[in-house]
Amino acid sequence: MNPLPYGDVREYVNRNVTRFHERRLESLRSLDIKRVLKKNPYLFRAKNVLTASEIVNEFLDAFLSSSEEELFGKFLEGLAVFVAQRTTGGHKSSASGVDLEFTHNDVHYIVSVKSGPNWGNAAAQDKQEDDLKNAVARVRQNEEANVQAVLGICYGKTRTNFLRGYMKVVGQNFWYFISEDKNLYTDIIEPIGYRAREHNDEYVSRKAEVANLLTKDFIELYCDKAGSIVWGKLVRAACGNYDLDRYLPSYQSA
Repeated sequence: MNPLPYGDVREYVNRNVTRFHERRLESLRSLDIKRVLKKNPYLFRAKNVLTASEIVNEFLDAFLSSSEEELFGKFLEGLAVFVAQRTTGGHKSSASGVDLEFTHNDVHYIVSVKSGPNWGNAAAQDKQEDDLKNAVARVRQNEEANVQAVLGICYGKTRTNFLRGYMKVVGQNFWYFISEDKNLYTDIIEPIGYRAREHNDEYVSRKAEVANLLTKDFIELYCDKAGSIVWGKLVRAACGNYDLDRYLPSYQSA
């Protein structure tokens, strides 16, 4: 493999981690009360939640946690492909479900990159298996006998193993696999923190503003004049979708 130009890695991380923070802010700007009201209203009632701010903050935290995990996952996957391109001369694959292809020591590697170990349900894993098998078959049609499918996962401690027809490489092992640098998995943490406090302070400030606006909207929509939550109205907003009479005539109202 080619030596990894760490300066290029730092530049890539600094540029793209800034974009990650920008997207975090964009996700905040896109929110309104209808998008946030996705959690179980029955659970809040069972927990005897009484304030609009508590409900909104729980809704908001759940929404943003999911959004951030997805956004940062894309950042890590992109970083892995960038590293492999520098060290192996690899390229972004055009095959469905495959992120990267490169050849090393006469083996053609077909790699799908995931940010973390909990990346998909059984159906998604079945599709990933099919995608890798199809990509392997395509390469072998070109008379390349040494082909290895790899599922690379950017963080975690699972040991390397073979399953579903591919090799699963996780955490430190994965970063070594694409760079032959045993310390890369720790070296990348420093540039990831580039201006982190500055970005996070801005994010926290913006999140507080959004939470206040959403709480105001929640009170106007789902609280009575005395300030109490009108649970029936909240449940209707979160769950009301009656249309069964269109599909089951016997359920039509009298």
